[in-house]
Order: sequence, then C-alpha cells, then structure tokens
Amino acid sequence: MKDSISSCIGQLQESIIALEQGSGDINAILKAMGLDNAQMRSAQIIALMDMLSDGITPISPELVTSLLDISEAQKKFFYCIGGLLDKGGAAADSRKETEPAQNQASASSIEPDEYEQEMMAEMLAMTGESPDPSDGWEKVDKTPTGLGTEDPGKSEIKQEPEETSDPEMETSAAAKKVSDEEIVSKQPAPSKKKDSQAISSIRVSTQQLDSLIELVGKLMVTYAVIAQTKAENISKISSSLSELDKVIRNLQSEVDEIRLVPLKQIFMPMHRLVKSTSQKLNKRIKFTITGEELALDKTIVECLNEPLVHLLRNALDHGIESAEDRQMYGKDEMGSVHLNAFRKGEFAYIEITDDGKGLDADVLLKKALERGLASPDTEYSKEEIYAFILQSGFSTASAVTDISGRGVGMDAVVAAIQNTLDGKISIRSELGEGSTFSIAIPLSRSVNEGIVDALVTTVGPETFIFPSREVLEVYEPVAKEFTDLPDGRETVSVRGKVRPLIRMYKVFDLPAPAADIIPKVILVKLGDTIAAILVDEVLRQQKAVVTGFTLPVNTIYKLPILGFGMMGEHDALVVDTETLIASYMDDPV
Repeated sequence: MKDSISSCIGQLQESIIALEQGSGDINAILKAMGLDNAQMRSAQIIALMDMLSDGITPISPELVTSLLDISEAQKKFFYCIGGLLDKGGAAADSRKETEPAQNQASASSIEPDEYEQEMMAEMLAMTGESPDPSDGWEKVDKTPTGLGTEDPGKSEIKQEPEETSDPEMETSAAAKKVSDEEIVSKQPAPSKKKDSQAISSIRVSTQQLDSLIELVGKLMVTYAVIAQTKAENISKISSSLSELDKVIRNLQSEVDEIRLVPLKQIFMPMHRLVKSTSQKLNKRIKFTITGEELALDKTIVECLNEPLVHLLRNALDHGIESAEDRQMYGKDEMGSVHLNAFRKGEFAYIEITDDGKGLDADVLLKKALERGLASPDTEYSKEEIYAFILQSGFSTASAVTDISGRGVGMDAVVAAIQNTLDGKISIRSELGEGSTFSIAIPLSRSVNEGIVDALVTTVGPETFIFPSREVLEVYEPVAKEFTDLPDGRETVSVRGKVRPLIRMYKVFDLPAPAADIIPKVILVKLGDTIAAILVDEVLRQQKAVVTGFTLPVNTIYKLPILGFGMMGEHDALVVDTETLIASYMDDPV
C-alpha cells in the first residue's frame, strides 16, 4: 500500500516539476490533485482557479513549490487513512510550524541539522521508509510540540525578561531534555545511517519473477538427477554438477538484477531540496537532472542520500552567487545547478555541476598551510589543492554559514563515498566559472549481504573470510621485513613499501602460530588506506553466502565481523576490514 501511494504521488510530482520546464499540463495536474472541481464559496477564488487553468496565470517557481507541498500533504493524508503514518518524525509538519520564525530571520539562521533531517525525511518517504524516532529525529519533532501554537517571535522576547514560568513545566521539560540526550547518546553512530536510509521494498517485474521460478525449477531438476545417479557414474555426476553451477550463476545474476534501484528514487526529492533552499537564500536556480534512470544496487543507493544533500547545499549556498553579484559579473541572474549520473565501464559516476564563482585555489592553499595540512616546500596542482576541502572541518571564513560550508560536513561525504562505497571524489573548478564535484563508485555490490567472492584463510583453529574485492594481493613476508614501532604498532615491508601490520590472532585472542608456520600477509585497501593483515594460511578463493547474525554479536563483543559466510561443508566468520583497520588506527592491538 505504501509503495503504491509513493509511486502515484511520485508520478504526480514529476508532472508538477515538468511545469517549470514548460512541458507539463496544469489542467491535468489540477484534475489529478482534485482541485479542478474544488467547491469554493468565493467567486474571487473561483476566478483565480479559472485564470490558472486557462493559462492566464503564469507558472512561477512559487506556484510549483506550492503544488509540490500540496502533493506531499496528500501523500500524508493517504498514509493516515491507510494507517501507515509514522508519528516518529513529522519533519514536514515541523517545517511548516517554524516557517514564521524563518521568514523573520535571515537565511543563514536556519539550523542545518534540522533542515537536513527534514529533507532526509522527504527522501526516505520517497523510498517507502519512515524516519526512526531512535535515529536522532527527536530534535525536529520536539521543537514544534514544545512551542505549540505560540508565536516564535514572542518566545524569543520571553527568554530574557520572563522568570515567572511554571516551575513544574520547566522541571518536566528539563527532565525530558536529559532523557532525550541519554537516548541519543546510547545510539551507536555507525548503525544510525544504515538503519535510517535502508530501502525496505523494491519493485519487481513479473518477467523477472517468471525467470526466477524457471531457474528454481531447473535447480530442482538438476538436484534430482544428481541424487538419483549412482556413485559409480562419475561422468554423469560431473556433467550434472556443471549444469548446477550454471543454473546457480544465472540465479545469482537474476537476483542481482532485482536488487537494482533507479537513481530516480533519490533524485526526485532533490528538486524540493533545491527549491526550498534557493528560496531561503533568495536565489533563482535552474536545477536540471539527467541520468536518473541509471539503476544501481540498493546498498549503493541507500548510501547516496546524505552525500548528495551536502553537495547540493554547498553548491547552492557557496557555489552560486547572489543575483546582484551575478549581474555584476555579467552572468545570467538565474544560476544553474546540474545533477548528472552515468555509467562508464565498471564504475557509476554522479556529478554535481554549478556555474557559480568556483573555488579560489590560492585562498584554499593559504588556509591549508595555516592548518598544517600542506607543506610550504611542496608545489600542489589545482586538483590537490581542491582536495583539501574534503578534510574534516576544513573551511574558509567566507565559506561558512549555518546552511552549509565548503568543508562543513564534507568529511561525512568522504566517509560515505570512500569508506562505505569504496568510491572516490574528485573536484574540477575554474574561478569565476563554476565547479564540478564528481563521485565515482565501483558497481560491485556491498558485502554486507548476498553472494560474494571470498578469500578463505585460517588463523589458529578458526577459519576467516575476506571479501575478495577489498584484497589487493597475498604476500609471503620474511622475518627481516617486520618492524616494531615505539607506540606498539607493527609494520611490514611489502615489495619495498611499508604497510601497517595487523595480526589476526591478537585481534581475536587466539593462540600464537607455531614456529614452523610461514604466515601470509593479505593487503587490503580501504579508501586511501592500505593495510597488511597477517594470517596463518590462505586456503583458496571461492563463492560464499554472507548472512548476518540473529543475535547482536557485534554489539556484545565489539569484534570486526560482518557476519558468517556459508561455504558448503562448514561456515566461517566474515571479517569487517573497515572496522578492523579503523580500530587498529585508533588503538593498536
């Protein structure tokens, strides 16, 4: 039901957005929204509606925004009567209740966290999800409920002179604040993103279902042939096993196809993000999208919401100049922001381009030198200088506002793209002409679930699996290549390059390997970090089915384990290399 409502409203919003580009039909939209036959007792209102339907009233950005707001309200109405409305994070309601205060204040007084949560709530609604009250949504939810219908302007005046408020109400409010802070502090940070952005359902065509049923039938037939074949008939068993392998591979391919989600699902809400932000900044923006039909695995799409929000808000706030500045520079008063997605080889690319003022390499380099991020004796290319803004907290004085800032929140973008998706972020910019932020993401699926290529290893009596896509090579070191550092860490020289060393038996408190065992080093890459993991033996590479634990093992034992991998005769633990390397960097074993 929820998917059907979201789909219908999504199609309606596409038609509304097309109005601004001159390709929509206002009468069809009014009819779809039930406004063509609205019973109004005012002749003036009826005349206004007639002027709109007859094309006398021009289509303005404000009108498009209003129609989008009405469509969102209709979606909530259908959710409500269907019993699907989640009361955990009423982000849209909170926005409307705080609008009077926002109109009186400047655009830079907007709370970034609240606004970002609002837009994330809208994007989650597009994917059929609702915000989880335990995932940090208390801030958006409790502000309007605490204010009620009070005038926001009056509440600011009361803060200084008023001291006669009810003490019981103050006590209860303080107690609620403390309890809310305790709840938020208990939430683990890594799981927050994954839970809040998860896609709960995917549309599957009947053709794909038919293909799955056919493959399952072949699987059953092949199994029956193997089961009925006598042990002496080795050739027939071998032929059947070959057929079985072919069917399984086809089945995996079909499942991977089903998991694909079009980027349109998260690109559509970006129209509302751009419109709302541009109005608050008092800027005219022409926002265009291409490549929204590109389909990626759902685990990739789930991780793209937050980075896109950060990058778009940066482009709107600091990339695009004000209308006055653009006129002074001889530019069109309306700024342009373009969101593009395309596939090239085994990578998916997402680009956000603006025609704003661009990045000043000299200013960025000066700030990097002040922070100690750059060396005064080194010559940097423009691309290397632009990369400094991806550092945590890096910003310039002129680039910091409450809405966004070049560098404010960019570390979150880096964490999501490089660490979670193993992607890369590149920046191209010309001063006075604009900037392009490009995200390159490998199309290989996340190893958190599903069938993966695995490197099977042993450490003492235990068997561990490393996802093959994270492994660069396997190396057999000699004793002289190991080095102990003063801080307790170890390094190993691999083909002349020194890498940080992690001994698996120390991480999992297993017995030290025997003296006659020649250990192997597995080089794994996580973002820009390459580390060496020491194991006793590397057995083989094979397919494994990765599944999660039924109990919260990671929460109880704090181990770098994704789950367990089923390999046929026995299971093995799947190593979470991201957590393993991160924990080693913070606290060496």
